[in-house]
Amino acid sequence: MARKIIYFINPVSGTKGKAEVIKLIEKRTKEQNIPFEILHTNAQGDYFFLKQKIEEENITDIVVCGGDGTVSQVTASLLEEAVNVGIIPMGSGNGLALAAKIPTNPSKALDIIFNGKAKYIDSFYINQTFSCMLCGLGFDAQVAHDFAKQGSRGLLTYVKQTINNFFTARPYSFDIVNQGKSFNTEAFFISIANSNQFGNNFTIAPLASLDDGLLDIVIVKKMSKFRFLWQVIKQLRRGQVDEYNELTVQHREVLYFQTPRLMISNLENAPLHIDGDPVETTRKFSIQVIPQAFKLIQPVKK
Repeated sequence: MARKIIYFINPVSGTKGKAEVIKLIEKRTKEQNIPFEILHTNAQGDYFFLKQKIEEENITDIVVCGGDGTVSQVTASLLEEAVNVGIIPMGSGNGLALAAKIPTNPSKALDIIFNGKAKYIDSFYINQTFSCMLCGLGFDAQVAHDFAKQGSRGLLTYVKQTINNFFTARPYSFDIVNQGKSFNTEAFFISIANSNQFGNNFTIAPLASLDDGLLDIVIVKKMSKFRFLWQVIKQLRRGQVDEYNELTVQHREVLYFQTPRLMISNLENAPLHIDGDPVETTRKFSIQVIPQAFKLIQPVKK
C-alpha cells in the first residue's frame, strides 16, 4: 500500500529551529516521493477530526514533531485506526522517543520514519485519560507543574525546577490496591511507567518495556532528604523489579513492581502529571494498561 503521511508540528513564528525542521521534512519526504501534508498542532489537544481524514484520504502514517505530551494527545485519537505513528522528537524530555531508540536529530529521526518498522506498543489509561508513556504523583508532578510556568524550556530549566522542588518536597499519603493486595504508604512520588524514561535518558523504571503488557510502578517512600536523593540515584541506575509482601512493603524505601492495573487513593491531593504535562489531580485513580495500543515506527533491530 502506498504511503501517505501527515506531519503535525507547531511552527511558532520566528522559531528558527522549527522552520528549519519544516524545510527538512518537505525536502526529505519529496525525495521519497511520498505524498504528505503538514498540519498545526492545537492547544486544546483535539485531534479526533483525524478519524474521518484518515478514512477519506487513505492516510497511512501520522508523524508527531513534538514532545511526549503532544504524542500522547495525538495518539489518543488513533487507538482504533490502522495507521502508523512516527516521532520527530522536539520536546523537553522526549521520553517515548528515547525509550524506542528514536534519534533526537531530526534528519536521523526521518530516516526511521522512512526506513523503520512499525511495531505495536502498549499505553494505559489513568481514569479516563490516555497516557502513552508515564504519569506521576507527587514530587515529579510538582516539578512538571512549575516547569510549565517557566518562560523558557529545556533541560537546564527542568534541572533548576527539580533542584528548587527538592528542598521543599514533602511526602504524601496514598492507599494502594494492586491485584487484591492493599497497603497505605507515605511517598515522595509514585511513577506509573510504560516507558523506562522520565525523559532526557533518566531511567526511572530501568526494566520497563513498551510492549510487555505491564506497567512498571515505582514508589519512593518517606525518608530523609539525603536518603531520598540517594535512593532515587540508585533507582535511576539499577532499580530491580521486586514483588512485595505484607512484611516487606513496610520496610522497603523504594517499591518497584509490575502490574497490568492499579488503584490509588490520593489522600492528600498530590499533584499529577501525565506524559510530562501538568494536569488537575483528583482523589482516586484507576489505572489500566492498554496492550498493543498503537503502532510506533521504530528503528529496525540489527
